[in-house]
Amino acid sequence: MSALDVSSLCEAFQRTAAARPDAVALRSAGGGTRVTWGEYATRVARVAAGLHRLGVRHGDTVALMMTNRPEFNICDTAAMHLGAAPFSVYNTLPADQVAYLFRNAGNRVALCEARFAGIVLAAAAASGVEHVICVDGAPEGTVALERLEAEGEGDVDLEAAWRQVGPQDLLTLIYTSGTTGPPKGVEITHANMVAQLRATSALLAVFPGDRTVSYLPSAHIADRWAAHYTGMAFGVEVTACPDPRVVGAALPEVRPTIWGAVPRVWERLHAGLEAATATDPDEERRRAMRWAIDCGLRRVRAEQAEIRGEGPGPDPALLTECSRADELVLAPLRRRLGLDQARWLVSGAAPIATELLEYFDALGLPILELWGMSEVSCCGTINVPGRARIGTVGVALSGVHVRLADDGELLVRGDTVMRGYRNEPEKSAEAIDAEGWLHTGDIATIDTEGYISIVDRKKELIINAAGKNMSPANIESTLKTASPLIGQAVCIGDRRPFNTALLVLDPDGAASWAATQGVDGATLDALAADPRVRAALEEAVAAANQRLSRVEQIKRFAVLPDAWEPGGVELTPTMKLKRRPIAEKYAAEIESLYA
Repeated sequence: MSALDVSSLCEAFQRTAAARPDAVALRSAGGGTRVTWGEYATRVARVAAGLHRLGVRHGDTVALMMTNRPEFNICDTAAMHLGAAPFSVYNTLPADQVAYLFRNAGNRVALCEARFAGIVLAAAAASGVEHVICVDGAPEGTVALERLEAEGEGDVDLEAAWRQVGPQDLLTLIYTSGTTGPPKGVEITHANMVAQLRATSALLAVFPGDRTVSYLPSAHIADRWAAHYTGMAFGVEVTACPDPRVVGAALPEVRPTIWGAVPRVWERLHAGLEAATATDPDEERRRAMRWAIDCGLRRVRAEQAEIRGEGPGPDPALLTECSRADELVLAPLRRRLGLDQARWLVSGAAPIATELLEYFDALGLPILELWGMSEVSCCGTINVPGRARIGTVGVALSGVHVRLADDGELLVRGDTVMRGYRNEPEKSAEAIDAEGWLHTGDIATIDTEGYISIVDRKKELIINAAGKNMSPANIESTLKTASPLIGQAVCIGDRRPFNTALLVLDPDGAASWAATQGVDGATLDALAADPRVRAALEEAVAAANQRLSRVEQIKRFAVLPDAWEPGGVELTPTMKLKRRPIAEKYAAEIESLYA
């Protein structure tokens, strides 16, 4: 594809905008805003001129604090065309943490939404930021984006500016979630991302006019790769969904042709489907759904056995039965979900349960699990379409070299590996050794055909009092798939005689359970204390324990009355567990489990 034969994302954007001026590039969920590629390019030129008037130059940085909206893409792309490196800030961060990022990045300009203006202004005052631009108004202390565009018109030769942007120039900063300390700014160059797009598109084909939904934070590398950069490189129509909690409602409207989600989103979709089936008053429909899923699961497991060389694959009778199930039940279900036109679906950012992958594959929605991290510009490995091995994260991308260290840590080298951490040479040297190998921190295995399985994070492995190593992520995944009631699970057991767990109820799953039990208006904390919920969870934990080795099994658990939100004390904005803060906040509950 010619869009990949570029030296920078600026060149990729300009090619796409020139080739597809009348096609829709950006839109908002609900269709309130629609921006064609021609309009996108015009707005980029105007915003770039305004930023240039404020002093933004090649090599500078520009901060953004917004939800998913077309203005983010426009402002980010405009700064990029000046040779600056735009970076995003998680919307859940307080002012002092935003100020820390501003000081590390060294930006003098920040763009934000009105709702975040107070935080950005406070951070600006503490970090030396000189200009705050607001994209949806002009609260006191800010300048409206409209005014910036109007006053900057004709201020810069944009073509000359973007043509000076080269492969080794900084494209963006991705600040890590900070689960184990202050965030580090991952420096990703244009060359890094062009290599990423070239490698991923070789496995996951992308075409002009494809559609996707942008809902993950733009501060996360996944959204920048999957929506923002892929959009400009290949001409994908990107629909912005500002609230990730309602992304499921946007899917039928958009009917994405390419899309990815973090495991928590797949878990919620699964819980919603299971709840809808359980509460369907029509017994015949319930039976039909159970039959169709059972048929699909038998097909998937037979296919997996064939791929692994352990069986003959599905027989003709099963395929005939599955075809009928698809026609009668599953195809209409995919249309209702809005995923009936999806050519590929991916899952990443955290481990996903094999049961979930089997379930969606049984629905006719195979999900390709991948592995990646900000330090490799997003994806490092992807399951091959048609040859996915459930339970693995696939094979290394073209141009990405992998090997295992003596302790099993996955090492990666290639053109997608970051330049380093912003202003932290010592941490950069710790991460990338003298031979160019990135030490990922993930313990992995690699089979004879190159398929990689992630065991756990190197620093998160549990070593119990008897010296047994265990993966808490695997145990937690098993617990969460045992019942739709379980939204979050935290396995405790490091240096302990046995494993225990903290369980948090899933709001949707708890509401569905309450409906089936005839419980009206119960709050989450009331349900957490309900003996019937406790009994249901005891059954789920017992079922999970049947799938765990004896040493991994959960002996006791506590049900917490809280709802954990992304960006809170317990979860990062990308919904990873913050283990140390959780251990500190719930120390009393944990100790009671070992009393």
